[in-house]
Amino acid sequence: MSTKSIEVPVIATVVGGHTGRLDDFKSGVESIIRLHPEFPVETLQGIDEFSHIQVTWFFNFGSPDDVALHARSPRDNPAWPATGTFVHHNHRRPARLATSFPRLLRVEGHDLHVTDLDADDGTLVVDVVAVFKEMLPRGPVRQPAWPAEMLQDYWRDASER
Repeated sequence: MSTKSIEVPVIATVVGGHTGRLDDFKSGVESIIRLHPEFPVETLQGIDEFSHIQVTWFFNFGSPDDVALHARSPRDNPAWPATGTFVHHNHRRPARLATSFPRLLRVEGHDLHVTDLDADDGTLVVDVVAVFKEMLPRGPVRQPAWPAEMLQDYWRDASER
């Protein structure tokens, strides 16, 4: 693994929402991204004008020992092709970071109330930014068939679990 690293501050913590690190049924759950008090409330000024935010968070419930630097089948399902570490969207990547795009419901002080955030209660957040549609991928998005099969229940409502 690389000997170079950077230090990134934790700016917020997820409060409420999902627990138990489950793979699917991530929709319909509200949680709060609670900005740490050392950040002034004005750092969120204007964010309530946006429908979605981009949240970069750390898989702090995992361990550096979980990192897998080899090709493997997603969710250990042999029906899906073995793919490399940087294809997977999970805690087994070296930086153990994830990016989510939850819908912003409201802002109350340091609290960003969101839905469809796929991070668990207690997750450490390293960045939050408003989603600009102009910054989303341009052009058609291409992928093989297996992600759609694997994630068919990912955004199903949690009440259906």
